Amino acid sequence: MLLNNMTPRVFVAATRQNDGKTTTSLGLLAALQRRCGRVGYIKPVGQRFVEIDEQKIDEDSVLMDRVFRLNCPLVDMSPIAVEPDFTRRYLQNSNLDALTKRIHKAFDRVAWEKEFVLIEGTGHAGVGSVFDLSNAAVAKLLDSKVIIVSRGGIGLPIDEVTMNRALFEAEGVEVIGVILNKVLPEKIGHITEFARRGLKRKGLELLGVIPHHSILSRPTVDLIREELGANVVAGAAHIHNVVQSVVVAAMGAASLARRLQPGTLLVCPADRHDVLELAAGLSASNAAQLSGVILSDDIKPSAAVSKLVQQFACPVLLAPADSYHVASRFHDLTVKTRPDDTQKIGLIQDLIGKHVDLDRILAALPAPRVPSATD
Repeated sequence: MLLNNMTPRVFVAATRQNDGKTTTSLGLLAALQRRCGRVGYIKPVGQRFVEIDEQKIDEDSVLMDRVFRLNCPLVDMSPIAVEPDFTRRYLQNSNLDALTKRIHKAFDRVAWEKEFVLIEGTGHAGVGSVFDLSNAAVAKLLDSKVIIVSRGGIGLPIDEVTMNRALFEAEGVEVIGVILNKVLPEKIGHITEFARRGLKRKGLELLGVIPHHSILSRPTVDLIREELGANVVAGAAHIHNVVQSVVVAAMGAASLARRLQPGTLLVCPADRHDVLELAAGLSASNAAQLSGVILSDDIKPSAAVSKLVQQFACPVLLAPADSYHVASRFHDLTVKTRPDDTQKIGLIQDLIGKHVDLDRILAALPAPRVPSATD
């Protein structure tokens, strides 16, 4: 099967998980839509998926489709979902040819009548090697050049980029440049200057330096609700509030009052009426704009508490887990941007538009190829 080699494309990789690859892809898609018009997106190999119409679809593909309305079947934007037993089944009965054809067909459908396609990888360059579809191999398979996204800094990012580029080069894939993510705003100038020098010594371009914004790494109350399997008992209109910190009501109400800051998620059993009454008063008076309240330990609220929580100017959840488990899940949570996170999505698009050099990216890619009579 011949691969579409006319539609311009770029593969977004990273040095490791959670370095900002999806954030960068989301911002680049917005910039590419403004510049190129019709843009396609594909995540050939996905590891975190949801089930839609009995199909396993990578979460990032769902995000991009919901935000950008890409007019392409989700199954083509996410052709391979790595289920828990995927690797075992592959090692028992290798089916690389079938997987390769699936990716090729999906890419061709995604690229149909598009001016550009953005390809998002999964983790570092070697992820997927165990079933012969590493990021480097997939970039080769799709005849794409690569951008590497790395965490902000100088020494460690350049070390990791160099190691990852070696895997891409082993497959004959060109890395056109690097984007540094999550750089402290006060260090932007310093890191930009010296990272550019260090990368240039390795023959690489610095394509952008994205400043860190804490809101992008903070979960929403809705994400925590989903992780805990909690139910909303009040304040559903504010379910997308961003959580800055968690406070467990393990002290008296007076001591607790000093710890409730704007953006705090309060975790409290439903039988702590004194704490809830205090928090309701602070919330109503704007003394502390809580992001939310979780009634823990699966204690059914009394009639008085049920009436009280309606006074909160924030969402109130009822969770089956105890207070310690709720707080632990918050600190261990991997925060992914979700389609309803409109505040975060707007910020991401603005950051990438301002801090990534799209002109340099497009200049490093092959010009659109005009099909000949024999194609």
